[in-house]
Amino acid sequence: MSTTTEQSQLAMHTALIVDDDKFLLDMYVLKFKQSGFEVTACLGAEDALERLRAGLQPDVILTDILMPSMDGFSFLERMKEEKLALHAKKIVLSNKGEKPDIDRAASSGAVGYVIKASVIPSEVVEKARTVLGLK
Repeated sequence: MSTTTEQSQLAMHTALIVDDDKFLLDMYVLKFKQSGFEVTACLGAEDALERLRAGLQPDVILTDILMPSMDGFSFLERMKEEKLALHAKKIVLSNKGEKPDIDRAASSGAVGYVIKASVIPSEVVEKARTVLGLK
């Protein structure tokens, strides 16, 4: 597949990235945009929920777990309760890698769990592509 065709296919895909670390958020946004995704970035779960309630329908949602005021687990659970972004694939980005955390993410609707410290941003993009069936 040519790069142009690959980029035009990805251009149809949207990502919502939620992380309270602005440096990491900006880095992920850049990598996803470079890969052809349309990206919405939020520095917290409350902002992300507001955007989803307003009608944002991303194809993939990536969220941190450890965030002030509302953590990523609560964010995933709230989306599930409010039936927001029902068709979006959800991926957790966290430095917490214990089995109970991974299990809780899965039971909250996440289809992927990525340990931030063990991957580079382009691998996170590849994970998103994989869960979207693009790879």
